[in-house]
Amino acid sequence: MTDRERKAAVPHLAVIGAGPAGLAATVAAAAHGVRVTLLDSAAEAGGQFYRQPASELRARRPQALHHQWRAWERLRDGLRTHVEAGVVRHLADHHVWFVERHDDGWTVHALLGPEQEEPVEVRADAVLLATGGYEKVLPFPGWTLPGVVTAGGAQAMLKGTLAVSGRTAVVAGTGPLLLPVATGLAAAGVEVAALVESAGPKAFVRRSRALAAQPGKVAEGARYAARLLRHRVRLLTGHAVVAAHGTERLEAVTVAALDAEGRGRPGTARRIPCDTLAVGHGLLPHTDLADTLGCRLDGTDVHVDDEQRTSVPGIWAAGETTGIGGAALSLAEGHIAGRSAAARLRGTGPDLRAWAAAARTRTRLRAFFTALDSVYAPPAHWTEQVTDDTVVCRCEEVTGGAIRAAVTELGAGDLRTVKLLTRAGMGWCQGRVCGPAVAGLAGCEPTPSRRPFARPVPLGVLAHAGESEDQ
Repeated sequence: MTDRERKAAVPHLAVIGAGPAGLAATVAAAAHGVRVTLLDSAAEAGGQFYRQPASELRARRPQALHHQWRAWERLRDGLRTHVEAGVVRHLADHHVWFVERHDDGWTVHALLGPEQEEPVEVRADAVLLATGGYEKVLPFPGWTLPGVVTAGGAQAMLKGTLAVSGRTAVVAGTGPLLLPVATGLAAAGVEVAALVESAGPKAFVRRSRALAAQPGKVAEGARYAARLLRHRVRLLTGHAVVAAHGTERLEAVTVAALDAEGRGRPGTARRIPCDTLAVGHGLLPHTDLADTLGCRLDGTDVHVDDEQRTSVPGIWAAGETTGIGGAALSLAEGHIAGRSAAARLRGTGPDLRAWAAAARTRTRLRAFFTALDSVYAPPAHWTEQVTDDTVVCRCEEVTGGAIRAAVTELGAGDLRTVKLLTRAGMGWCQGRVCGPAVAGLAGCEPTPSRRPFARPVPLGVLAHAGESEDQ
């Protein structure tokens, strides 16, 4: 038997995404007798959570920008060991746009390189989706000004380039991501004028019992609060940014206190000078590939069973794509998914006892983040802050007034009709950025858009799809 034949005899798993879930799944599957190809769009493994500074920057203490650094080192070293042993291939800078089903397996179609023009195809017996999540940002007057960035974007800039976008920042919105962003910017020398969190103290009190069930997470939050205090960052809970101001770039923001119903309280508006606004309203799962495969969704999350299997046989999913829950939950789900996929591919059947600890962690953290989601909900009446001339869809420059008119004057009753009448969501991002805002303004339930491909693809690549050799 040749080396190629021996290699083909070993089951092959394709893992898409090299964040915490994808790395944990890759290491677990490789350790249990299957070949793994790990595809990721970034130049280095780690995802957003473990994003590293470019090697050219020669960062002396990159761990200062992270917590759970030891977990990253274990994953990094495990991946390196399996790559060197020839059990894992790590295909960096590979942008997956489609997963094709065959009678005997799957073909993962990707585009290689920053220009995304060179097609690559990977044949596999099963696929594991660890595609992570992306930020949700709700619009307000002035949010398109230069200097307004997403909270995750500010963090990525700091972690990946050791740079910041200004000298004075306001961090605003809602969600646990705001804490590490504010403390990270402050530690980098930025004057953080305020952390503006729309959730009020009463929301935390109502869920105190569920939150206290994870004392480690509560302690983590307390450590962030201590750092904010040390850097003299003003914390405004129960507040929201209602407008950003500036001519050529951001110069200030207006914040206001929220009443019990989530509306701006009259007479509480205050103006805060700043040149950077890092804003975010939580995260949403990346489900583009799952949608194209026909995987069942529970709301915005990919549905999985106790083994992290989706509704489509041969497809597993783990991490933020199955529900937003942080790195620790992603690691647990990735570990379970990798071991389950390896066992199923080798025909040995799952050994539930082998991942009992990870399953208990998964159960506890899912309950914790379900409680957290109810605390960190965007203000109920955020749409009232969106004026008719506020741009909502940035790609197509569709305003709030145009979206409202499509509903009230033209009778649009669903997102598809709003899109057809206004072009909102027809641009480069395909509604990934503006989708939640358009749905909120139109009074429609957000629905997943089942696109044929997960990202734009050159016509030349489509014309020659299926002609590439297995990579």
